[in-house]
Amino acid sequence: MTTETPTTQNPPPPTALPPVSRLEVSFSILVTDDDKGSRDTLAGLLKDRGFSALTAKSGEEAIEIVQVEMIHLVFLDLHMPRMTGLEALQQVRLFNELLPAILVTADATREVLRQALQAQVYSVIPKPVNKSLLLHTLTRALAQVYGQPAAPDPTIPPE
Repeated sequence: MTTETPTTQNPPPPTALPPVSRLEVSFSILVTDDDKGSRDTLAGLLKDRGFSALTAKSGEEAIEIVQVEMIHLVFLDLHMPRMTGLEALQQVRLFNELLPAILVTADATREVLRQALQAQVYSVIPKPVNKSLLLHTLTRALAQVYGQPAAPDPTIPPE
């Protein structure tokens, strides 16, 4: 009778996990504007940079989306029919009081800036929107609120 000595094999080394890419930890951004062209342009810019972009054509629709979707930041046009961006933000904050918001307007008067400050809007961006300013402001807002870099994907060249 022969006795075999069990051989111990070292398990294969674990495969290194690939680093988590920006696209896998994508932030969801809600773009709210009654102008379809503005809404689609901004959403397209965000998607091209690796963000998940949802759109709303009114303040009411933005409120509905925030209630059912995980949104990390909202862009709001100031002047929309039935409900302004600031009025929509007031309702949105009932569901998500810490949601960062960026107001987009062609009417950046002192009064609008005062109202935005009072509503705790992160920033006001004038129309027509400068893409670099928009992406820079978005990046800073996400980093401040969520404590992690949120720069657009560096592998995607800027326009």
